[in-house]
Amino acid sequence: MWSQPVISTLVVVVSDLLSFLKSSFRSRTALVAENLFLRKQLTFYQEHEIRPRPLTDATRLTLVLWSRWFTWRDALIIVKPETLIGWHRKGFRLFWRWKSRQGRPRLPKNIRGLIVRMVRENPTWGQARVADELSLKLGIFVSPRTVRKYWPWQPNKGNQNRVSTQRWATFVRNHADAIVACDFMMVTVRFQFLYVLVMMEVGSRRILHCNVTAHPTAEWTLQQFREALPGEKSPRFIIHDRDAIFSAELDEELVRGIGVRVLRTPPQSPQANAFCERLVGTVRRECLDFLIPLNERHLRRMLREWVRHYNSGRPHSSLGPGIPDRGRSSVPLRACRNSTPASGLEVVARPVLGGLHHEYAWKQAA
Repeated sequence: MWSQPVISTLVVVVSDLLSFLKSSFRSRTALVAENLFLRKQLTFYQEHEIRPRPLTDATRLTLVLWSRWFTWRDALIIVKPETLIGWHRKGFRLFWRWKSRQGRPRLPKNIRGLIVRMVRENPTWGQARVADELSLKLGIFVSPRTVRKYWPWQPNKGNQNRVSTQRWATFVRNHADAIVACDFMMVTVRFQFLYVLVMMEVGSRRILHCNVTAHPTAEWTLQQFREALPGEKSPRFIIHDRDAIFSAELDEELVRGIGVRVLRTPPQSPQANAFCERLVGTVRRECLDFLIPLNERHLRRMLREWVRHYNSGRPHSSLGPGIPDRGRSSVPLRACRNSTPASGLEVVARPVLGGLHHEYAWKQAA
């Protein structure tokens, strides 16, 4: 849609053009007399030093157009010749700006999105590496300068060395098979606070240990680590927050006695231990929000049954989906290909936690 100034300018130009065509059919004597008549009026205003009103853009454009048909310097009165030449140059600048407003055509939207995706998924790649990856493997021929044009904003202000921008989640994902995350959660039982310690293997999403106590101490926590971590396949890293229960003596004993490296999350940064924080939320949403523990023993038994269901029967979307005890390929290929079961099989459900959850499997029909 055209703006109002553009429309008004076109109206003035067309009106002047019609007047010019109409004047072309008049006699020369009438045109000369009319010019002298108009010049007399302009001379009167000039002698009395009456300042003319500011000209509009449409008037400036028409004066520039009609000045190309005759010697305009002799007829110019209201402005200086340099002003008219400036209008002429300004018109040319606007014309070429309009003509070159688009520049080179933009890449398709899917390729622009692919460049942004490759930059964010590969923090060590530069512009040349992204361009080479697109051209050699995907057949999309772009230059590094084109990649730079669609490069997403980076907090390091365009620094080419982006290795230092690796996120904490990327580090955890690369070392997931060797990391154990742990955290405490509080449960209220008969107006008494009980503390639940959960330990999870990040790579397999398997809960290694879960226990309850009313008085969490560093000695009790260290004993839980000794029971949960096997000696022959102990992890390399343990992630926990800066709770006072995880004392410096506890971390030193973990390093010296078990041989693991302790990673303490930054202050007030629960997202640094996001896997275990999500596990705590899952425990509440799928178990504790629907059951009322009567005492510490009852709570420990409920959590033990739920942990067994979590490790051996609950699907995890992050595993493909899969089940922690069975691995990522927990669904048989035959069941994936065939939408209908074989003859003689039926689906059976096994209740968990008194029917709060169920586990389904094929069974030979009776």
